[in-house]
Amino acid sequence: MDRWVEMLEIKDLKVAYGRVRAVKGVSFTVEEGQIVCLLGTNGAGKTTTLKTISGLLRAESGEIWFDGRRIDAQPAHEIVGLGLAHSPEGRRIFPRLTVEDNLRLGAFARKDKAGIAKDLQRAYGLFPVLYERRAQPAGTFSGGEQQMLAIGRSLLSHPRLLMLDEPSMGLSPLMMQRIMTTIAELQQEGVTILLVEQNAQAALSLADYGYVLETGVITLENTGRALLSDERVRKAYLGED
Repeated sequence: MDRWVEMLEIKDLKVAYGRVRAVKGVSFTVEEGQIVCLLGTNGAGKTTTLKTISGLLRAESGEIWFDGRRIDAQPAHEIVGLGLAHSPEGRRIFPRLTVEDNLRLGAFARKDKAGIAKDLQRAYGLFPVLYERRAQPAGTFSGGEQQMLAIGRSLLSHPRLLMLDEPSMGLSPLMMQRIMTTIAELQQEGVTILLVEQNAQAALSLADYGYVLETGVITLENTGRALLSDERVRKAYLGED
């Protein structure tokens, strides 16, 4: 894509838990077709930011715009219906339901049966193990397989923008690489990605652009490649002296 088109814009977002302000005036944009990553240590405000964008939390102040429409007052199910999906930290699958039932829950707001069937096959194509074990309870899956299922479930809402919160957490290096490869494949298919990821090396290697969040404030931003070579990022997130 020669010219990026703005899909998501966050303007001076502030979010508080009681008297504790977790996000302190964050502003950033995600352009259509990009992978954008949010980096930061635990408690930096990354998960809070994603939850607020998806409507699970309400902002204290600020604005959230998606595809030219302000959405910060809309309920979560309406935001999903607009094409913005959120795969949360910790996967949040339903262990007693089958794999296929878990996937279909991602399409709860949709009525187009043919489109749902197509996206179900798309998820199975990305993650063949989901198809092979579609009738099994999801709780029998390993952590990596559960992460595949969580991403697959998000795709059943047919998102234009997919937010992924710590998709590689707790995974083996091999499984983490599989998840990162899938994120790149989704971008090739036209899905815009907002990625929160502790593994800075993996995230920035994929990202078109990145933001560093520290204690609720963005302290650095640049292309993924530039942040990978930034001395401050290398010391803080890549473990280099």
